[in-house]
Amino acid sequence: MPVPCLKPLLLASLLTVQSVQAAAPCADFAARLPNVQRELCESARLQPTAARSVLGRTLWMRDVKPEQATLRVLVVGAIHGDEPSSASVAFHWLRLAGQLPVASAKTVHWRFVPVLNPDGIFHQPPRRVNGHGVDLNRNFSTPNWDREARQYWEKRTRKDPRRYPGAKSLSEPESRFLHEQIRDFKPQLIVSIHAPYGVLDFDGPAVPPKRLGSLYLHQVGIYPGSLGNYGGVHSGVPVVTIELPNATRTPRDAEIRQMWLDLLGWMSERLRAQRQGGAVGPSYFESRLVPAAPTAE
Repeated sequence: MPVPCLKPLLLASLLTVQSVQAAAPCADFAARLPNVQRELCESARLQPTAARSVLGRTLWMRDVKPEQATLRVLVVGAIHGDEPSSASVAFHWLRLAGQLPVASAKTVHWRFVPVLNPDGIFHQPPRRVNGHGVDLNRNFSTPNWDREARQYWEKRTRKDPRRYPGAKSLSEPESRFLHEQIRDFKPQLIVSIHAPYGVLDFDGPAVPPKRLGSLYLHQVGIYPGSLGNYGGVHSGVPVVTIELPNATRTPRDAEIRQMWLDLLGWMSERLRAQRQGGAVGPSYFESRLVPAAPTAE
């Protein structure tokens, strides 16, 4: 009896899985992300992009653009797959962006990418790196990446596989996708949500927020290939890095909302300072030292 060719069958199976995942990601997200019910995900009305992860999963995004929007803000969750609470908070903020009758929210064109690293999120168990084993938050094209990223990984992290920066900058489809969003969307602010250090970090040419909700400003340094380094230091786009206190549990809904309101308040103050000609704060970010051991981001 002839043995059927397995390659077409495997390809058909992969295409079927991708088709189902592309059509209905909310069942998967609700099953994996804390404090995200299917209803919340569906209300987000995520839009598929042409980008795919290493393992072929769709990268999703959503724009919320009021008519009077004057500020472009990019919000990114789950750069690290073992920080699912970061994706959950992005989903909750996406709902708030469309519902809260806050005047400052109506001046913002939001772009949400709640899950940048779906392969890490859906790995069993979830893991920090993507499908190639690359830490996406060390893969952005910061200056001297070829020398500094490898050196930092080998000497500072002792080749920690959780922080492998990749063979070259922007080697990964997920980091390339986010790089393209920054290039094309031209955000004036990037908000990157992480966990579990329970602090607020900041990189860039502006006065940072002192607190968001119960998280207080504690700038921890910059890393070769990190989004904060690439966006805030190298590209001049302020990057607010939120480190939630827990990677697998979200803050209470009231705290998520307060963080959002505090972010809007700081953004409103920053816009007002820009109009008055005082937007840029101390320019010491480029001289900040890399810490001796990896901590946040």
